[in-house]
Amino acid sequence: MNIKHIRNATLVVEYANKKFLIDPMLAEKGTYSPFPNSPRQDQKNPLVSLPTSVDSIINGIDAVILTHLHLDHFDEAAKEVLPKNIKMFVQNEKDAKEVKNAGFQNIEVLTEGTVFEGIQLVKTKGEHGRGEILKLAGLVCGVVFKHSSEKTLYVAGDTVWYDAVQEEIDKHNPEVIVVNGGDNQFFEGGSLVMGKEDIYEVYKAAPNAQIVVVHMEAVNHWGLSREDLHSFIQDKDMSSHVEVPEDGEEYTF
Repeated sequence: MNIKHIRNATLVVEYANKKFLIDPMLAEKGTYSPFPNSPRQDQKNPLVSLPTSVDSIINGIDAVILTHLHLDHFDEAAKEVLPKNIKMFVQNEKDAKEVKNAGFQNIEVLTEGTVFEGIQLVKTKGEHGRGEILKLAGLVCGVVFKHSSEKTLYVAGDTVWYDAVQEEIDKHNPEVIVVNGGDNQFFEGGSLVMGKEDIYEVYKAAPNAQIVVVHMEAVNHWGLSREDLHSFIQDKDMSSHVEVPEDGEEYTF
């Protein structure tokens, strides 16, 4: 498989000869207002430019996976540029209705038994924060990719570490794990996605897996920098198993 980190949570995953676009936020730098009640109110989102052209990102895509519909995972730019007949996978019927209202015609709700072109796509659980913030953050999912010719890939989505993530790792034994690790936060409510200690828990749960950390430094409410995470990874002796890609960087597993 080849995993190309675009920006924020946006990935292009080539898996079993199919090309997936995950959580596309495709707007130009500074298009949207900053998320409220959070740091960097003087900076518009996205904070950084795309590392390559939109055309090159969407070229040859076979399917799109939307783990949820927050702006930094499916934005107006993506709605405009993606072909309306492209295959779209979503987490539930509510999201399917919203994506349909945006003009898309080929939508499927992920389950634990979804199959696309011979590739098993398993919807996984996630929690977009802890406690009261969950009501505001809403439902999210992740997805596990399985195919006889590939290693098992777990894209965890916008989730913190909690018991269900442990259960997904135990159940699927993924050899490659992508986590959203920017420790994004509002001024109240705590972490919305994984911070460094959560990432360490993933490593302890899957010590032989290769872990790729994304969703960093791209929207105004980020809380964990790449630099700080690199230092933590070295302190915990995880360097051989945890990658922190720059925008545009890619890996083959």
